[in-house]
Amino acid sequence: MKKMRKKQVQSLSCLFAMALVCMMMPSRLRAQAQDSVHVDLQKAIEIALSETPTMRIADRTVQIKQEYKKEQIAALFPDVSIAANYNRTLLKQQMSMDMGGQTMNIKVGRDNTYSVGANLSLPLIAPALWSNLKLSSMDIELAQEAARSSKLELVNQVKQAYYLYLLAKQSYEVLLKSYANIEASNQLVTNSYNQGLVSEFEKLRSDVTLQNQRPAVSSAAKSVRLADMRLKVLLGMNIDEPVIFDGKLDDYEESVLNATMPSEQDIQLAQNSALRQLDLGIQELEQSKKIITGASLPMLALAGAFQYSGMGDDGQAFNNYPYSYLALSLQVPIISWVSTSYKLKQSDLNIQNMRDQRLDAERNLLIGVQSYLNDMQQAIEDIAADRETMMQAQKAYDIAKKQYEVGMNTWLDLNTAELTLTSTQLTYCQSIFNYLTAKANLDATLGVE
Repeated sequence: MKKMRKKQVQSLSCLFAMALVCMMMPSRLRAQAQDSVHVDLQKAIEIALSETPTMRIADRTVQIKQEYKKEQIAALFPDVSIAANYNRTLLKQQMSMDMGGQTMNIKVGRDNTYSVGANLSLPLIAPALWSNLKLSSMDIELAQEAARSSKLELVNQVKQAYYLYLLAKQSYEVLLKSYANIEASNQLVTNSYNQGLVSEFEKLRSDVTLQNQRPAVSSAAKSVRLADMRLKVLLGMNIDEPVIFDGKLDDYEESVLNATMPSEQDIQLAQNSALRQLDLGIQELEQSKKIITGASLPMLALAGAFQYSGMGDDGQAFNNYPYSYLALSLQVPIISWVSTSYKLKQSDLNIQNMRDQRLDAERNLLIGVQSYLNDMQQAIEDIAADRETMMQAQKAYDIAKKQYEVGMNTWLDLNTAELTLTSTQLTYCQSIFNYLTAKANLDATLGVE
């Protein structure tokens, strides 16, 4: 009887296991269908440059400026137009004449009148048009530089968001490991308390410390999730897309410590996008002065026309009259020079204002560059010191744990060693993050692509 019951139990267990496997198969298939995509920093930058609307808008702006330049070039070519006209006379005009004391009424005009012609116009000498064409070329350069600025800013934002995600992830891992250490210490205290080796007060302190650590771990996990969502949004992705961002802050330690700091003499702002845009703006204002001057210079244009017209009454043959001409038109402004002089003075003042803006912007950028260099140098020194401190804190924690296990120190000593280790690990991660963010800001300021 017992054997039969045992077999029934085994059969039920097998059936339950088979049912569980069948239930898990769809979820496994879904998991395989939604395999996460691994993305590193370089891949993230490529995705951002190709998927975000900012770059598409910048590229279209350049295309708009290029099309406008083509429109200006088209104004230099002959303008030819064709016109046709047809008139049907419903009631002819009458002309009265006195003929030998008698009044004679004569109808004037034809029943049908038509005309077909072509008109030609071509600017031969147009200084304002030529200057405007050159200004259009400058507009294209300015739009291209604005697109480059958008690219540099986007790359910097992606780097900052990526480094922030790595910081949040590694901080979470540190806190999670710290929680595991505190939990293990709490288990040691509990075992010692059960054996009557420690007081209830020490056990309560250990329990409270463990409970207090849980909100920090939970908050760190939320920070990782938030940093992940922000990075995905910046890359033009959906926040629930299965993407894993690879890398750790530790991966950058060697490159940071071996980095060569540039000297102040090596710092050049020639590729800074903001200054380049101001330089192009000054050139555009100077070109605008030429447009103002060109509008007051003589203009010479060629005009021509060919017209074919005819008229006739109903039932009669039409009389045809061809007509054509070529003409040169010269326009010489005289009084406009009075207003032109005031416009030129306004342009000179605008140019001076923009030059002062550039000077002020350059000074502020130099201050920013120096600040980034100081942050990088400080971060390098901090990383070297933090690494040594972290190794010492790890060694101190291991010693404190062994001593507590054999009863040579108190739980407070062990807890202090754990807190010190966690603090040094978080500080180490923060130092690497500070260097990477300062380096990204420096590259964006110097226009490094």
